[in-house]
Amino acid sequence: MSTDVELASDLVTYAARLVRAVRRSVDLPAGTRLLSILDELGPSTVTALAAADRTAQPTTTAAVRDLLERGLVDKRPNPQDARSTLVALTDTGRAELARVRRRNGEAVAARLDAHPTHTAEDLATAVAVLRDLLGPPSEGGPL
Repeated sequence: MSTDVELASDLVTYAARLVRAVRRSVDLPAGTRLLSILDELGPSTVTALAAADRTAQPTTTAAVRDLLERGLVDKRPNPQDARSTLVALTDTGRAELARVRRRNGEAVAARLDAHPTHTAEDLATAVAVLRDLLGPPSEGGPL
């Protein structure tokens, strides 16, 4: 394996470990992942959400039902297909997602505080690399 491939593999490994560590330290409400996918993709069918989340459609349907009851998403007619509906974030859902992301940021900031050798510039570089690798949502899609 080349050094670039090894480093790229390490990037994926450590990014995934960081996400898991943050999830363990922050009590995420149910449905947060779907809110994030909707934020990335925009209004989507349950089928598209299930595919993006790599879950079964009945599982996604139940999760969407819970988010609807909590007022975090709404359903609207699908202008492309009158037989289906689109699930979309509500203002309350956007606010909840922003709250969760802020808490995630606080958890990562606390880890950074424990390692003062890393600067704000290091963090900005890491964010820039990940953003560039993912590209616009239509190119990269959810992982």
